[in-house]
Amino acid sequence: MKRIAVYCGSSFGASEAYKNGAVQLGKELAKQKITLVYGGSSNGLMGAVADAALQEGGHVIGVIPRVLEEREISHKGLTELHTVETMHERKAKMAELADGFIVLPGGAGTLEEFFEVFTWGQIGLHQKPCGILNIHHYYDPLKNLIDHMIEQKFLQEKFRSMVIFEEQPDVLLDQFSKYVPPSIKNFK
Repeated sequence: MKRIAVYCGSSFGASEAYKNGAVQLGKELAKQKITLVYGGSSNGLMGAVADAALQEGGHVIGVIPRVLEEREISHKGLTELHTVETMHERKAKMAELADGFIVLPGGAGTLEEFFEVFTWGQIGLHQKPCGILNIHHYYDPLKNLIDHMIEQKFLQEKFRSMVIFEEQPDVLLDQFSKYVPPSIKNFK
């Protein structure tokens, strides 16, 4: 893995554990010489993961829509900052740049980004791992929902392996190095 896209909240959330987890991930990415690709903001968990990677000498690429950059929330100290016109372009650029995807705690936008790359993997648009850094058990309900989707036959069992749930960044990145994608979605 050379580049990992990280999706996360632009706020810190209700627990200090979320920020601490973002910082741990940023440091671990830098330690393993993996470039962070993220949404380009200086706010919340987005800023925390970027700052931590930069402080440890890592490379950080931000991708931000012009409307957000104009609100002066773009991070000014990144290795690279790509300004795009739309949120769709942002997601496409991040996916293009990344060898894998990690999700930290966040809201609706974070989940939307995760489900898009997860779906793209199912239909064969990429074969990159999708990981959930389950800080402070934030994503336990999502794990249960994925199991429920499988039980109710709306998600094929083989796709459970596409979403790697871990609580520690180093363990998650180790799982990424062993990732074998399942076959693409069978529509029958």
